[in-house]
Amino acid sequence: MYHLRLKGNHYEMGSKRGRIFQKCNTSFPLNLDNFQLKHGKESEKILAAIFPEACEEIHGVCDITGTDYLYFASWLLCMGCCMYNLENNIPVEIRGCTAFAFTKNGRVIYGRNNDLPPYLRDGCKSEIYSPQNGNSFNITTSSFINGEEGLNEHGLAVCMTFVMTNPGNIKPGFNSCFIVRYLLEKANNTRQALALLMELPVASNCNILLADRSGRILIAECTPFCKKIHHPHETSGGSIACITNCFTSDGMKQYDCSDGNNYNAITRYNVVLASFQEHIKDNLLENTKNLLKGRYGFMCQYDNEPGFETVWSQIFDLESLEAYRAEGDPRKKKFIYDNRMCRFRHNLT
Repeated sequence: MYHLRLKGNHYEMGSKRGRIFQKCNTSFPLNLDNFQLKHGKESEKILAAIFPEACEEIHGVCDITGTDYLYFASWLLCMGCCMYNLENNIPVEIRGCTAFAFTKNGRVIYGRNNDLPPYLRDGCKSEIYSPQNGNSFNITTSSFINGEEGLNEHGLAVCMTFVMTNPGNIKPGFNSCFIVRYLLEKANNTRQALALLMELPVASNCNILLADRSGRILIAECTPFCKKIHHPHETSGGSIACITNCFTSDGMKQYDCSDGNNYNAITRYNVVLASFQEHIKDNLLENTKNLLKGRYGFMCQYDNEPGFETVWSQIFDLESLEAYRAEGDPRKKKFIYDNRMCRFRHNLT
């Protein structure tokens, strides 16, 4: 996993990344069909109107690498959205992922398994951004510029999970990974993040989990047509919210076109909720690691799934801004302590 630090204005940050790509002779699988290219171009207009800083960063990459900006931006905006013709596209659009956040014993803890084809593992990144006129944040991603999860300097965690969408329902807008990036950079807490999210046009189905250091946790089930907000499950010992690769509310299930082909999403969801009651006790970090390792039930045991595995696991402590990350299958890789965000903690008020 790469550990890049980026700071300055967005064009400068993109240019730095572009120089790294250039030095490494990195090439990109820009293989889009007409539908995807049209979707990407229309979505880029929306991205430019709402989050022009991201477009500046993409321009920085493209100017250094000599890549066509609009085609490149379209490719990024199709990720996690409409890479549906699997035989002809890389990355292959199959994704698992389990994410949750809970409050207990006065602490707010976030955890995630990121499940993808293993060829994406070596290119994954845990990056620290310090943009001008925006929040500093840690974003973890199998792509770049956008990402699957992150934690910002205010103790706000944001993450996504993929839910299969009928291609006919896909609309121009933000894909789930750009939603994560946008909210990390622009919002200070769950309330602000939710307000921003509700105004965003969403390109395809996804779950968005929001949690902040005050203990406010929310889930948004999102489609191009509507958004459904869920509050966490409350227990005598705290509260917990979990997202996997399906919608859990009856009114939203009609939009999920996975037909149950979602890598045991419901099983993983139920294991998380049951584990909170039965196993998440006093040693919250160790208990959370064990949950992500699959010691309390099915979470990352994809041994019978060829070409699919947990490529990273991560835990955030939202108060201290400390992270613990296993860079690979958590059954085989140790959780490494990461305090890179802690230097921003003095900014919290």
